[in-house]
Amino acid sequence: MSFVSACSRPSGSSTGTPAPENTRTYLIGGNWKSNGTIASLEKLIGEFNGAGPIPANAEVVVGVPAIHIPICLMQLRDDIEIAAQDCSLTGCGAYTGEIAASQLKDMGVTWVILGHSERREGFGMAGEDNELVAKKTKKALEEGLKVMLCIGEKKEEREAGTTMDICAAQLKAVADVLSAEDWANVSNEPVWAIGTGLTATPEMAQETHSQIRQWMSDNVSADVASAVRIQYGGSMKGANAEGLLSQADIDGGLIGGASLTLDFFKCIESVPAP
Repeated sequence: MSFVSACSRPSGSSTGTPAPENTRTYLIGGNWKSNGTIASLEKLIGEFNGAGPIPANAEVVVGVPAIHIPICLMQLRDDIEIAAQDCSLTGCGAYTGEIAASQLKDMGVTWVILGHSERREGFGMAGEDNELVAKKTKKALEEGLKVMLCIGEKKEEREAGTTMDICAAQLKAVADVLSAEDWANVSNEPVWAIGTGLTATPEMAQETHSQIRQWMSDNVSADVASAVRIQYGGSMKGANAEGLLSQADIDGGLIGGASLTLDFFKCIESVPAP
């Protein structure tokens, strides 16, 4: 029995109505990063549990610190799924400090965020390279987790006009180890727009997302390119979510600071009607 099957999660305020066939299901993810105390967490959970319904054409996930996963599994409304913010390349064993994908799955976690720029940069140390992110992605999928795969360029790379060179290299490493049917979600996280107050205009974000989808079509398959969801992760918040989510190739968001407040639900409410 998994941890979550032994717990009773609070029912959400979802309408319970499935999205109509042949419509896009938006993926709205939150990344709480390394934030929160037990007191602040329980306050936020209470606010989320009391917030409005989630649209039928939206899937909502929050990536929480590993230490807070059990509390969220027990207390957070059941129409918001739980993601880990990382997992190890290894299985269980003598790997001090690591958390295996199989352990997350056993706990009741359904998602994991991989390849975030804060992991790739390594906090001033040697970070996770493209190949390591790709191997972690493959391992997580094999263990039954769904993956929000982060890619994105730095400010100097965007200014040099090499955005798609960087994104393509990050995508290719994953494409080299995954089967076409394993692709489901990509999160475009321009590093220059994370926590800086800078945000791409909807048109700028759409241009990059369109190029990512075209790369998928050219290098994986047209069917995968059509089906894959591409989230935007560069400081989305309630004030700009509607404009971003209205773009043809923006299929959701991976939201940082705003996901630690009820502004997260303003982003959710900005999902276009089916």
